[in-house]
Amino acid sequence: MTTAYIILLIIAYFAVLIVISYITGKSANNKTFFKANNSSPWYLVAFGMIGASLSGVTFISVPGWVETQNMSYFQMVLGYVIGYAIIGLVLLPLYYRLNLTSIYTYLEDRFGKYTYKTGASFFLLSRTIGAAFRLFLVAKVLQTILFDAYGIPFWVTVSITILLIWLYTFKGGIKTIVWTDTLQTLFMLIAVGVCIYTISNEMKIDNLLEYVSESKYSKIFFFDDISAGNYFWKQFLSGAFIAVVMTGLDQDMMQKNLTCRNLKDAQKNMFSFTIVLVIVNFFFLALGVLLTDYAQQNGIDAHKDKLFPIIATKGSLGVATALFFLLGLIAAAYSSADSALTSLTTSFSIDILEIHKKKDKKVREKIRKKIHVIFSIILVLTILVFKYFIANESVIANIFKAAGYTYGPLLGLYAFGLFTKQKVKDKMVPAICILAPILTFVISYNSLHFFNFDFGFFVLILNGILTFIGLSLFKKKTKYHI
Repeated sequence: MTTAYIILLIIAYFAVLIVISYITGKSANNKTFFKANNSSPWYLVAFGMIGASLSGVTFISVPGWVETQNMSYFQMVLGYVIGYAIIGLVLLPLYYRLNLTSIYTYLEDRFGKYTYKTGASFFLLSRTIGAAFRLFLVAKVLQTILFDAYGIPFWVTVSITILLIWLYTFKGGIKTIVWTDTLQTLFMLIAVGVCIYTISNEMKIDNLLEYVSESKYSKIFFFDDISAGNYFWKQFLSGAFIAVVMTGLDQDMMQKNLTCRNLKDAQKNMFSFTIVLVIVNFFFLALGVLLTDYAQQNGIDAHKDKLFPIIATKGSLGVATALFFLLGLIAAAYSSADSALTSLTTSFSIDILEIHKKKDKKVREKIRKKIHVIFSIILVLTILVFKYFIANESVIANIFKAAGYTYGPLLGLYAFGLFTKQKVKDKMVPAICILAPILTFVISYNSLHFFNFDFGFFVLILNGILTFIGLSLFKKKTKYHI
């Protein structure tokens, strides 16, 4: 794969995104940036959310898990279906009834200002680390296959990457994202399809589904060992709760849903998105089966996150496969990162600075634009910290996992708010939400160390339960009236 092809691909890719940005950003204001004037077609939102859900991490990692975990990840995907149903039937009606721009505004009405700021802060921390980690992985790939050959430093690669995102999101915001996510999802799915086709053709496979079903890696359901991380009920329930918190309680994902014309359209979006996501994840796992077998048959020593990139770019599958892989990787990463930058700007502007309370429209827009630039810089700096100050990839991966702990308190807060009528001592909520993840880590670590019981993704539920208990201990005698 020559550098000329890669450069042309990147230029063409971002040229298309910037053209979309120009068209969608005409006459844009804060309402356009935050809610797309509530005019997004539900089917575009649904399709675009696929790419936002399947980040560059998923694009690389899910196929790489098959060798050691078989297709057990699909247990979690089935759990997602339950979680998305809860979002469509419980959370979306709440958000539309309250006419929210930031979903964390609900926490202020339900509990008070301290809780509101705490919930938004946990989101800001988690999403900043998560977006930076995903972009870090993609920037490393681009650095290795392209920019190192020209002697371009990593910090320049990262700065250009974030600048390009800023360029096509600074004006239209979420309105632009709805359309670019649609295009990026299409690119990603085409990339996966091309890779499956070329590997199947190389291995002379006539019936993909039959081949996958007969593979030794095709096992999906694991009921044998309750202490294992891939035990069915752990993964299934974790999948349901992960969907609720990382989509339904995440400003990034919900901001797209709130751009639909009405609740009915938003629910159509959520339910159709669920069906497509399940199918797409199955094909990612099927690709993992093909990649694993292909590597073993051809003596390729590549495993986990290195499996897909090495086979796609350094195997015998041709230049077209390598280019489509790169296109899919960039699309998956940027469809997650661009919406993250927009949602971070939205949450900080509304939840922390409360710019919607300022009367002057020009002042509100000026502040929003400054925050957009500031978060672009924060993402650059966070990625550079990963590269130059931490360096160890396993440590960075653990920081990314630790950021996931911040969704547990959000789960506990919303569960307490929706399923009880109790009020809490607002000033105690920040301490409760900080203590819950710490206790979760201690319990999870010692459980594995002393009892060989792996909580796996179930830590999210444990975290939410501990937060719920903490809120119960500091509840007020008065009740909340809806």
